[in-house]
Amino acid sequence: MKRKNILAAASGFIEMLFITLLIVSLVFTYLLRIVEVSGDSMSSTLESGDKVIMTSECRRPKQGDIIVFYASGAVTLDDDSEIVVSAGIRQNLMKRVIAAEGQTVDFDFAAGKVYVDGRELDEPYISGLTHSDQGAFTGKYPVTVPEGYVFVMGDNRRASIDSRASELGFVPVDDIIGRVVFRISPFGFIKD
Repeated sequence: MKRKNILAAASGFIEMLFITLLIVSLVFTYLLRIVEVSGDSMSSTLESGDKVIMTSECRRPKQGDIIVFYASGAVTLDDDSEIVVSAGIRQNLMKRVIAAEGQTVDFDFAAGKVYVDGRELDEPYISGLTHSDQGAFTGKYPVTVPEGYVFVMGDNRRASIDSRASELGFVPVDDIIGRVVFRISPFGFIKD
């Protein structure tokens, strides 16, 4: 009788363990992923080598979200403010959403300030002010983010190729792989 109870308890434990492992496996396969930060463009928020958890649910990115996306080329504007797609960076990148579709981005490069919809962004997370225009929209600021796109920047403004760069420009929402939700190594929350 004791042996039956032990076998029943062991069987229940193994079944529960299997179900738990299956659920965790499904969650990390289809909903969450562990991603390693590569490069210095997000310093000091995220450092190269940090590991973060990313959710693949990011169809409506918001201002301030840190996203992972596949840069599939450069998306800029011509002289008539029409979208132009050309060759550019083709790799996975991690940046912060500065403006979502319909929002207007402007800069005061002399003062190092970023404006969205006419308001200066409060950016306690940045490393270095925004003093450089990298050619994507030179002479076209302020720019309004078209429908289906976002404007992104790295937190380390001096070492980031981002939406200011002629090699990137706007990022199509369809190219977003996911949104960073938590840093697991080193353990801790991400600065907003």
